[in-house]
Amino acid sequence: MLEAPRLPLLVRTGNALARPFARALPQLSLAPERLLREASQRTGLDDFGDEGAWRAGLARFCAALEEEAALTPLGRTVARGTILGALENRLRMTDWRRRHPELDAERIERPVIVIGMGRTGTTILHDLLARDPNLRVPLTWEVESPCPPPERASYESDPRIAASDARLARTDALIPSFKSMHPMGALLPQECVSMLSTELASVAFELQFRVPSYTRWLHEEADLAPVYAGHRRWLQLLQWRCPGRWVLKSPCHLWHLRALLAAYPDALLVQTHRDPLKVLSSLTSLATTLRKMASDAIDPNAIAREWSHLNAIAYEHSVRARTDGWIDPRRVLDLHFTDFVADPFATLRRLYDFAGFAWTESGERDMRAWWEAHPADEHGRHTHRFSDTGLDERSEREKVRRYVEHFGVKEERVA
Repeated sequence: MLEAPRLPLLVRTGNALARPFARALPQLSLAPERLLREASQRTGLDDFGDEGAWRAGLARFCAALEEEAALTPLGRTVARGTILGALENRLRMTDWRRRHPELDAERIERPVIVIGMGRTGTTILHDLLARDPNLRVPLTWEVESPCPPPERASYESDPRIAASDARLARTDALIPSFKSMHPMGALLPQECVSMLSTELASVAFELQFRVPSYTRWLHEEADLAPVYAGHRRWLQLLQWRCPGRWVLKSPCHLWHLRALLAAYPDALLVQTHRDPLKVLSSLTSLATTLRKMASDAIDPNAIAREWSHLNAIAYEHSVRARTDGWIDPRRVLDLHFTDFVADPFATLRRLYDFAGFAWTESGERDMRAWWEAHPADEHGRHTHRFSDTGLDERSEREKVRRYVEHFGVKEERVA
């Protein structure tokens, strides 16, 4: 049976002591206006930029956290930190663009965007592509602290790198098993979900917290055009003094392919595929672990049902994008997890040929060295079983049959 990890004794004790009055503490408030004021006070700035969807996202997210997420005192601290970090970055980025209007002229040309579902090998694929100095991959440290924009000369020695690693170490101390599921590091690539957090429209929020009303808003009601305009502003800022051809990745784009394609009409897409049931059991395990940091009310079976529904929507969108012609087939490459595991470098060569990247012997040596130095079980093996989701295998396979048949996804054995 899948169980959430046990937090350290000191954390559990602190949660128990603070629980009766946590909501009343100003320093744990999740009131949107208080968060906005605090972000302004911390930065000395007050211009949050265009209105877009972010204010609605902030209101929906804060309300869902209060009403649905069953937060512990630590959870409130984590949620506040997440929101304040997003708002502070938004303030600083808006200020930077005001002082440097030339950023608007930065062109984002033919980005390569990996849109595969989570747990399909996208992370290691992104890690390997980051070894190529000719490609521009957003790293964790610069996404956490984008201002001032990174510069090529100090890209691997910026003091924000150490600060980022220190923050990640605190997370590792709370939930050490997370590293076996998703390795973390300041110099490792970061996903687009982190950049979309400044628009308060990120799938990362619903992975980390139980916020069903926010989820409905994000996937059914929100106007994603300004959200992806904000995504483009991120890339313009990060490449200003540190240019290169972008290689991005996140499963979040599967839910919003039309908005993605409208924002990047010349993008090349790479969709990775894996048996949806293996994806679901792995994602359930991941979300169960992440949510434990914020709540004691963790139900892995409910998490599995939630993500079964969400994933099915994303799979259906990806099929319709092909059958209804949203995506020119010449602009998308399909890669299968089983092929990647069997021969990762043959798969990479296919991607390079598709994107028009230059394959070099030195680049291959760097990627092979990374592959050998970072085995899949480097931080322990992530074990997960479909039987722990509480879902019926036959029903779940039927739910995703159209996707599996359309893309020829190989069925894997699930326990």
